[in-house]
Amino acid sequence: MRTFDLAPLYRSTIGFDRLFSLLDQSAGGESTPSYPPYNIERTGENAYRISIAVAGFTDQDLSIEAREQTLTVRGDKLAEQAKPEFLYQGIAARAFERRFQLADHVVVQGARLEHGLLHIDLVRQIPEAMKPRTIPIANTGDTSKTIDAAPAPERAAA
Repeated sequence: MRTFDLAPLYRSTIGFDRLFSLLDQSAGGESTPSYPPYNIERTGENAYRISIAVAGFTDQDLSIEAREQTLTVRGDKLAEQAKPEFLYQGIAARAFERRFQLADHVVVQGARLEHGLLHIDLVRQIPEAMKPRTIPIANTGDTSKTIDAAPAPERAAA
């Protein structure tokens, strides 16, 4: 696998350090966890849903935390009083921690546990100042929008 040196970009850019850190992480050969499986779907223009398969977990066994631009979902089976004796256990109920990097202005709207799936609804809330706006173009023949300019001061003759 190739490695890229991002040091020159760190020296010549400002404010992109998070992007470069993500590139370093993705190029780092770290294996991504595969448990539990999940889906990410788009449910609207600015709405998304993460669905995580958490069979065997209850809402008390799960925790969701949104901090800065990272969404962390943890699952840990609480200690049960009487553990059953399994002859075969195919349903994994091991502890997990799954992290998702959120884009700017994406917030968690809510979460629900339904039929063994944990659904986390996300929405992108773009501030009014960052939304695109149209700029009116003044016609050159329109005198109502011209600004009176003060006459330039005269230079003293030398």
